[in-house]
Amino acid sequence: MAKGYWIARVDVRDPERYKDYVAAAKPAFEKYGANFLARGGKFERLEGGVRTRNVVIEFPSLQAAVDCYNSPEYQIAAAIRQQVADAEMVVVEGV
Repeated sequence: MAKGYWIARVDVRDPERYKDYVAAAKPAFEKYGANFLARGGKFERLEGGVRTRNVVIEFPSLQAAVDCYNSPEYQIAAAIRQQVADAEMVVVEGV
């Protein structure tokens, strides 16, 4: 079964409150088997626009990745994130 990946590009407007998002999201990530492959860190722009934070999260399957996002646990965290950061997020299926 192919794995699923969240790819998120984020500009954090309130770093202190963003910590609340991270804490609130943890139960959903644990429940759905999230494995962080990239979480912030250095990057280089090669083409197009950029955001200051880039995150790649691996899940056991595409369905697990979608279910995590739609879960009540994550939606609580998402409400916090949406107040303190601007983000673009996609879910992609691995090869």
